[in-house]
Amino acid sequence: MIDSMTHAMSGKHNQTLCVVGGGIVGLASALQASERGVFRKIIVLEKEAEVGRHQTGHNSGVLHCGLSYKPGSEKARLAVDGIKRMVAFCQKHDIPHEICGKVVVAVCEEDVARLKELEQRGRANGLEGLRWMSKEELAEREPHVVARAALLVPQEGIVDFAAVARKMRDLLTQAGHQVLTGVAFRKLHDAGNQLTVETSGDPMAVDFLLNCGGLHADRICQASGIRPSCRIIPFRGEYFRLNHEGGELVNHLVYPTPNPAFPFLGVHFTRMIHGGLEAGPNAVLAMKREGYAKTAFSLRDAFAAASWPGLWRFLAKYPLVTLREFENSLCRSAFLRNLQRLVPGVRNEHLLDDGFAGVRAQAMAADGNLLMDFLLLRAPRQLHVLNAPSPGATAALAIGEHILNQILDH
Repeated sequence: MIDSMTHAMSGKHNQTLCVVGGGIVGLASALQASERGVFRKIIVLEKEAEVGRHQTGHNSGVLHCGLSYKPGSEKARLAVDGIKRMVAFCQKHDIPHEICGKVVVAVCEEDVARLKELEQRGRANGLEGLRWMSKEELAEREPHVVARAALLVPQEGIVDFAAVARKMRDLLTQAGHQVLTGVAFRKLHDAGNQLTVETSGDPMAVDFLLNCGGLHADRICQASGIRPSCRIIPFRGEYFRLNHEGGELVNHLVYPTPNPAFPFLGVHFTRMIHGGLEAGPNAVLAMKREGYAKTAFSLRDAFAAASWPGLWRFLAKYPLVTLREFENSLCRSAFLRNLQRLVPGVRNEHLLDDGFAGVRAQAMAADGNLLMDFLLLRAPRQLHVLNAPSPGATAALAIGEHILNQILDH
């Protein structure tokens, strides 16, 4: 493998890499290529005025260490490696972060059995320090949380991912590469010996295209001459911010035990790195890929979702879950009831309406299944990241190395 990579690098060090998407995965991949000297020139295209404007800057800011991921999966491997790299990156560059630990709670007997399975997964994935908390320990750490059982995950934490993305941008430009903001990808043409990238600005000739377009990754893939086998279906996650009194009810991170029968995690409490407490998210189908408001609508995006047969199969498989998530979005009292399962003391007056929302770029297969692991599609002189689910932000540096190895293997 080392010899093949060395040979590949010798052929690529005079070439140009174009990365479409200035989110944390695209920037981390470009940074890995820069640090290893694989390409002479790297150009990152970002259609927004700043990097990290969408999934990178619209998430809970949690550093995930790989507790719930299937052992042996790419998600599990990259999460365990990725959090170590991300923490080291933040320490080196003085980026705000804190390894505060997370408590996963079981609120009923059924949850206790699931939590034991979760512990086994975490141990199989190599997590360190996992332990069950006594009632006294839970009361001392999170006095307002009520649970049948609780598992402490000490390796998890919180971070400012937008600051991470900005630092990656700075490192790339300092190394002599280009991060072009306000420039959108339009189309890719293969001229035989070189690729031509049409943009909202001037066209550019490049040797390799890396698609890290997130919410638009499937469209970028199609505009590059390849029909993907999945479609991006956007799910909006909405959060409430808690006022000062409500913010004192939770000290760190408190999560429910996930139900494997449902495709979504459920609402939880997150202490933010710059202060304050957020509660959420739900997971409601969004009518716009970059639609952060409940009323956001795009005819193009709505048609793209509705015309995908996988969406109707997903709705047929999870009708009650879908309705429940819409209820959580439209009905404040329903959202509150879910929060009170973890922290009964949360009251309606604690919830502030100025919480943020994010939109997840969820790849969905034609059979209605959500793709839960990373999906990379290779083509001659192209690599398309069609699914980079959580822990995409946490594991960005490990993902970037994995992507770079895939490019070198071409």
